[in-house]
Amino acid sequence: MSGAKLWQHSKTRDGLMFYRPAILDFRFRRADLSAGLTVAIVALPLSMAIAIASGVGPDRGLVTAIVGGFLVSAMGGTRHQIGGPAGAFIVLVSACVAAIGVQGLILATMMSGVMLALLGLFRMGGTIRYVPYPVILGFTAAIGVIILTSQMKDLFGLQLPGAEPGPLIEKIPALLAVRDTVSGASLAIAALTIATILGCQRWAPRLPSLLIAVAVATLAGLALPVETVADRFGALPVGLPMPELPVLGTDAMRAALPFAISFTLLGAIESLLSGMVADQMAGTRMRADDELIGQGIANIGAGLFGGFCTTGTIARTATNVRAGSSGPGSGIIHAAILLVTLMVAAPLAGAIPLAGLAGLLTVVAWNMVEVHAITALARISRGDAITMAVTFLVTIFRDVTEGIIIGMALGGAVFIARMAQLSEAVPGEGFNTRDPDVVTCHLNGPVFFGSVARMESLLHRIVARPRLVVLDMAGVTFLDTTGAQMIADFGRRLSQRQTALVITGARPRIRAMLNDDLAFADTPDKARAMTGL
Repeated sequence: MSGAKLWQHSKTRDGLMFYRPAILDFRFRRADLSAGLTVAIVALPLSMAIAIASGVGPDRGLVTAIVGGFLVSAMGGTRHQIGGPAGAFIVLVSACVAAIGVQGLILATMMSGVMLALLGLFRMGGTIRYVPYPVILGFTAAIGVIILTSQMKDLFGLQLPGAEPGPLIEKIPALLAVRDTVSGASLAIAALTIATILGCQRWAPRLPSLLIAVAVATLAGLALPVETVADRFGALPVGLPMPELPVLGTDAMRAALPFAISFTLLGAIESLLSGMVADQMAGTRMRADDELIGQGIANIGAGLFGGFCTTGTIARTATNVRAGSSGPGSGIIHAAILLVTLMVAAPLAGAIPLAGLAGLLTVVAWNMVEVHAITALARISRGDAITMAVTFLVTIFRDVTEGIIIGMALGGAVFIARMAQLSEAVPGEGFNTRDPDVVTCHLNGPVFFGSVARMESLLHRIVARPRLVVLDMAGVTFLDTTGAQMIADFGRRLSQRQTALVITGARPRIRAMLNDDLAFADTPDKARAMTGL
């Protein structure tokens, strides 16, 4: 299919255009103005904090929120999605910067954008529903723990002699070794920030707790000797930079490819989960494939302006819905407000203490570790609890992508085991008698590679040498090729013993999977009639 045809407004089977960006639904309403302002207030300090924790300057976080946020809202497939830098990416982005630098990060971001758009063009948006909940829960909890440990240095004002180690197993000993350098001023500002956020959320939930906390921390920082954003990164630029392509080349793209794949995998999961949350809250319906295309465009756009990977963010999207958003206008307005803020108030952002931003991310990290959901899952299902725990541990001690892949594989194994338990082969008439002419057996549930061993062992236990075996498949809900092959092999073995096999009750979809050489009948009586019994 040519690129032109992919972008045509051709009709799909459900009557919608092949790709319909959200901006086509744009209608300015007063509610979107207030919702956009509310989300911008939340996004401003959070974007800077995530960027700093990711190993890049706070200006790149704001650029990502402005350009990426605008394009996610305008070009995606949801009405309420808010895009920008996400805490879940901190681990991947910091590892990418450490390995291939900021230019490599930008290239990986744009490559990820191309991959996301291709996933949408090839209609892969619905696959998000195949990610098991225990995998998501374990993954987000692991990211929360990693973010929390990444903020310990600024939270306590620790002075490391060299670069801070990336892996958790190396980071903890390095931080403990310099525990004597704890700064009381940094710890006080971090504690003040956390207390302000929690206090606002408890007693004044309508107020912008994150912005208030950062403002309080900045005022306190004027009186205390703490490191600020300007001390570490210099003055923030006023406005957006000019768009610029990263350094291209075979070697650069090869080095960026593993990170681009990781960004794509995580970005697709995060954005589509966020869209599902918005749908549940607002009663809307996400166009998942269009959302992936929009996410791809947003990552390409953010990279052109020097930003990094952007995705739909669950907390900001939920805030947008609760603030009364009626459509994509609120997300576009949120990006415009951030741009104006960058142009007007960039010098003020330099006075924000790093300990204050670390306190903000500490709260974010704690919220990602859903303790109640984890304990509830552990009580309900042992298999799901193991899947969650393995995903959590692999993500922390190995790699984010490996955590998701291994969690998915383990979750699939748990699912197969459960489905196999639902399968059964029930002995029927004449099964345990040595001299009947007719033996019946009932198969129920899914007959697939995970259950054929149990069913085959029962069929082998037919005591008699009958003239006819009736295999009732009325209760079979699913049949795969392994199950179909098992039944075909069973029929051939019976044929060698001069015994006929007739299958009854099979649904059309099940019957289509079976070998045409087998005999079929609607009922056991008709099966008997076919063989003269």
